Amino acid sequence: MKYRIRHITEYQYADRVSHCYNLAHMVPRTSLRQTCQRSQVNVAPHPAFTSRREDYFGNQAFHFEIQRPHDKLVITSESDVEVFAQRSALNLDFGITCREAQQLLAESTEDTVLLAREFMLDSPMVKASDDLRDYAKRFFDDDRPLLSAVAELTKNIFEEFEYNPKATTVATPLADVLTNKHGVCQDFAHLQVGCLRALGFPAKYVSGYIETLPPPGTEKLVGTDASHAWISVYSPREGWFEFDPTNNQIAGDQHIITAWGRDYFDVTPLRGVIFGGGEKPLLHVSVDVARL
Repeated sequence: MKYRIRHITEYQYADRVSHCYNLAHMVPRTSLRQTCQRSQVNVAPHPAFTSRREDYFGNQAFHFEIQRPHDKLVITSESDVEVFAQRSALNLDFGITCREAQQLLAESTEDTVLLAREFMLDSPMVKASDDLRDYAKRFFDDDRPLLSAVAELTKNIFEEFEYNPKATTVATPLADVLTNKHGVCQDFAHLQVGCLRALGFPAKYVSGYIETLPPPGTEKLVGTDASHAWISVYSPREGWFEFDPTNNQIAGDQHIITAWGRDYFDVTPLRGVIFGGGEKPLLHVSVDVARL
């Protein structure tokens, strides 16, 4: 599937900003199941300096500096991406078992396994805990295929937790999400990543977009698609597999990856420092995912 993605972020400040320094993750990455064929990021007012680089995780990081007074900031990212389905034709009831996966993760000296083990560690926003382990361990019997267990955990989060954008903020602790069972895609991805790490399995936080389709007989409105978050889990000798707990899905060709990391902190779409600006700015975000 080929898409053109247009992501517009607009800040309207209460007072003048003298200058700012920003880092954006708005350019889709190229991975085994997708190719970013074209990308362009425009900033208004025109920045004094821009650079694009690969960060530690291989994501496209865009840095820009504005060094003149402004009261409005608009970042427009446009990309063409070709996305393929995962190897999700796989039968989840076959493959490496939970016991075998843990043994290989502990004993293997293969480069891919050693690199994956980094994603078993705590990160700024996801700390493994006994509560997370206890919540998830019922699905991960020793002799059960790992990916089957992950799919069951995905389904359980989807069924037990309510999507509620007003229930959490970016800073809501993971323990509160587990207790209150409310949140958004970011919370559910952090929850599943935390559960997997608490059980000893490598898991990434994946940030990107998901194509939304209108009801039959109606036209799709421009700008109504959304940023999204899901997870990727590593199974030794099988690779990385993406699951979407918000929608109870194996991520497919409607899931477009922007970046991945340990948690949201690594892949924030836009963050930075401003000088001035007054009270909290007005923020408007518009995302359009259009099939080509």
